[in-house]
Amino acid sequence: MTIRSIPRLSLSNPTGSFWILALLFSACSGQAPVIVPAPPQEAQVESAVDSDQAEGDLPATATASDPAPPVPSQSAAASTRPPALSWAETTLASMTLREKVGQLMMPFVLGNFAPEGSETHDRIVNVIEQEHVGGVIMSVGSPSEVAVKLNDLQQHSKYPLLVAADLETGAGMRFRGAVHIPTNIVLGGATTFPSLMAFGAAGDLRYAYELGRITALEARTMGVHIPFAPVLDVNNNPDNPIINIRSFGEDPSAVADLGVAFVRGLQENGGVATGKHFPGHGDTETDSHLALPIIRLDRERLDAVELVPFRAAIDAGIQGIMTAHIALPEISGETIPATLSKPVLTGLLRNDLGFDGIIFTDAMDMDAVDRLFPRGEAAVRAVMAGADVILMPRDVKRAIDAIVRAVGEGRLTEARIDESVGRLLRLKENLGLAEERSVPLEMIPRVVGVPEHMEMAREVAERSITLIQNERDLLPLLGTRRARVLSVSFRNPDDVLSGRYFDGRLRETYPRLVARSVDEATNSEAYEDLLTRAARSNLVVVSIYSNYAGRVDLPDATVEFVNELARRRLTHVVISFGNPYLISLFPDAQVYLLAWSAAQVSQQAAADALFGGIAISGRSPIGMDPFFAMGDGIQVPLRVGVGER
Repeated sequence: MTIRSIPRLSLSNPTGSFWILALLFSACSGQAPVIVPAPPQEAQVESAVDSDQAEGDLPATATASDPAPPVPSQSAAASTRPPALSWAETTLASMTLREKVGQLMMPFVLGNFAPEGSETHDRIVNVIEQEHVGGVIMSVGSPSEVAVKLNDLQQHSKYPLLVAADLETGAGMRFRGAVHIPTNIVLGGATTFPSLMAFGAAGDLRYAYELGRITALEARTMGVHIPFAPVLDVNNNPDNPIINIRSFGEDPSAVADLGVAFVRGLQENGGVATGKHFPGHGDTETDSHLALPIIRLDRERLDAVELVPFRAAIDAGIQGIMTAHIALPEISGETIPATLSKPVLTGLLRNDLGFDGIIFTDAMDMDAVDRLFPRGEAAVRAVMAGADVILMPRDVKRAIDAIVRAVGEGRLTEARIDESVGRLLRLKENLGLAEERSVPLEMIPRVVGVPEHMEMAREVAERSITLIQNERDLLPLLGTRRARVLSVSFRNPDDVLSGRYFDGRLRETYPRLVARSVDEATNSEAYEDLLTRAARSNLVVVSIYSNYAGRVDLPDATVEFVNELARRRLTHVVISFGNPYLISLFPDAQVYLLAWSAAQVSQQAAADALFGGIAISGRSPIGMDPFFAMGDGIQVPLRVGVGER
């Protein structure tokens, strides 16, 4: 067996004792050792010629007086032999067709606690053991539980698993946010950054790099190799219900620069960056989770806007691209999702842009693609189009069966399957998974969600706060402790963290704060009561935690409440912790402040900004004519004596 060096995370461990513990842990865990085939031994040169030549090629009449043929050196003889096969090549050669097709599958796994023998545990283990899937996409869970679960799943897999997760705003996007409901205690987790649009507002490439670096370190520590990030969509449509603040902004060059910095941060620290959603999901008014968006853009427009960030990321060496379930009839010639279009994936992405990395489909259970074809047929068409990974098929077995059948029928060749599987196996080998699949659990509290990472997230949040309207220079507020203040939060009732940190910080300044929440179901009587309270208050703060996924507007009753505050000239502030385009619904708001996300750090930064505890310095990376333009942002300096910590 050949022992090769294994790339590790750059973590402080001067004694090296941790890696000994990690090896002992692996040896005791029941994990079967992964044996790396040794390269073939070079044969010793025993004579000037090999046996075949001695018996058949030398002249029969040779005599002692004839000059002896030249003796090749050992190094020259060795150079004529083919190089040893890599682990990826050896593994690919040993696989059956069905195992190869299994490697293209990446099913969904929930990061919840699932003990052996439970239905949730056994279901995914059966898929791994029976279908030989190439990887999994991990959903929500605590960092420690996710790592334990992934270590267990890796032990059940014949081949190393690639693990992905949607980590657009850091590892905390999926691995933070749990609350113990009976006690209302937040259980903590990985680092959560503000939305990507907040990075556009902060306007500092260093922050985008740090987002990538910290995300990669925390993800790899938990056993996740592929953060599905960055989003490279240019959000130039205010009515886009699915991208919105997930984008860096509307300027293609700025999105490209920030995206490349994010890619570098990820890949220089062990992560596999995956740009999405190719060839661009920013200019649509349809949520592809629910229906197929049709975007009628020609190649000239794509080259000028949508493709700019993708081309830059490819030039920077990005290793993965995720497809968009959008139709581009001007490019593909038909109204089918780009995910299933060979002119888009092979013609445009592979041939024209020169991308040779891994092409991941977007989730194949989304209605934009799932409703178009019988179960399994969409997977076949995605591979025919050029995809390497089928993400989240509704039925893994049926998808594999369909692709194997397509090979048998001649619609696909085994060579085409080998092309994709080869890419995946080489990536696994490059990540060191051929030597070690598990992660040492003791490293999680040393790396994940540590104070220095949280501090960087806080800095980004503070630099991103953007002020669009400030009537009568209302901000910064005086912060009079005796003031009667009403805080009204529009939020999803299931999201117990929206408003928690913002109102908590407000209450430190205003002990008499009255906090109320409204949602889609709030009736007119409740709003009338709020208006009565508002009339008795010195200040009303309206916080909008709008969920950009699926809708970007607000209920009419909520909009009317804010507009009534303006009509009655009641002192009020409106803060958007999500969709920045809401100003069109209440253009007369006295103060309109953009916090860009509902992350804890964004809530706290917004509250500090109200009182001058931080300087307001963000500039909007998007515009909405006639209300504000890209680059707008009223600058408010730090209030002396308030910002000290």
